[in-house]
Amino acid sequence: MDTVKILHCADLHIGASEALLGEKSYSRKAEALITFENIIKLAAEEKVELMLIAGDLFCSNSVERSSVNRVLECIGSLEDVPVVYAAGNHDPFNSGSPFYSAKLPENLHILPEKDSSFYFENIGTRVYGRSFGEVYLPGEARFTLTPDSESINIMCQHGEVRSDLSANYNSITVEFIDNCKMDYIALGHIHKRSEIARRGDTFFSYCGCAEGLGFDELGDKGVYIGEVGKGKCDLKFFKTSFRNHERVTVDLSGCENNSAAAEKIISELSAKYGERFTDNLYKIILSGDVGDGNFFDTSEIASRLNSTVYFAKVIDNTEVRADLELLKGEKSLKGIFVSKMLERIEKDPEDKKLRAALNIGLKAFTSEVDYIED
Repeated sequence: MDTVKILHCADLHIGASEALLGEKSYSRKAEALITFENIIKLAAEEKVELMLIAGDLFCSNSVERSSVNRVLECIGSLEDVPVVYAAGNHDPFNSGSPFYSAKLPENLHILPEKDSSFYFENIGTRVYGRSFGEVYLPGEARFTLTPDSESINIMCQHGEVRSDLSANYNSITVEFIDNCKMDYIALGHIHKRSEIARRGDTFFSYCGCAEGLGFDELGDKGVYIGEVGKGKCDLKFFKTSFRNHERVTVDLSGCENNSAAAEKIISELSAKYGERFTDNLYKIILSGDVGDGNFFDTSEIASRLNSTVYFAKVIDNTEVRADLELLKGEKSLKGIFVSKMLERIEKDPEDKKLRAALNIGLKAFTSEVDYIED
């Protein structure tokens, strides 16, 4: 065979929950398993010949047995399609692994701790790699196995591409990539998808996580599917995320109250994300100018939004529109505060934190101020 059609996925973290979501964290946790079910369906629909899972399928080795059983059932449903798994740092393959004592489907092949390979004669492909056996795994200067010149050679690895071997999570250097002589390396661990890269005749990429787990993992998440062969790599991204995490800044200049603010935010989300905008999780950053004494209640705005979208967190970064020169002349605590802050800003006008502190302080004189995590 000149090429083999693969599905490359990683970092599902089945069993993980987002504490930020409160009661919704339980249903959200279930959605990672549903996403895996959908990936299996996608593999069948796309008629892939090989499925690669590059680590962290589970969030830990203490994941619920019911989730493990469902994962094994899904993998077994692919029947003749080999599924190769390289365990990651969250679910290392050792005596505590949920896979260690389970009855595995015949098409599931788990890479051991040492460099190993599986050969699949019907697709002329050999898959190489190794699993984490513990939470930490030092990187290798060179891969210890020699690729089979008569086969399509693919590596499945969980680790971080970096310039040296000093990190704890299976450092993969460019020298390692050059020396392993693979046709394609399916990588996991980094949750942000990369474009397909190439060094010599070796292609490699991170497909990213299949489902975002926080507001540091924004936008569409998914898997790579396509043809791989010697000197060939034609992979396409397929979105699998049940919901997206999105960070949106909304200018509320001119909005006079919390109701008007929520309406404007909903309108902008609908325009930007289309008819399924209600499915997403949003971190909303409020911007714009507000009058002195006319502030927004982020808790109320979030409550209004959460009656329409799946989840919204609101951060108030609006600026107070006030005559600071007039305020600093007031014989009041507020006047003293403004005067002192303007003195500091004049000494260091490039320090954005000083301007932010002035803004927060002005709001605090007339309303409760939220903690700003950013």
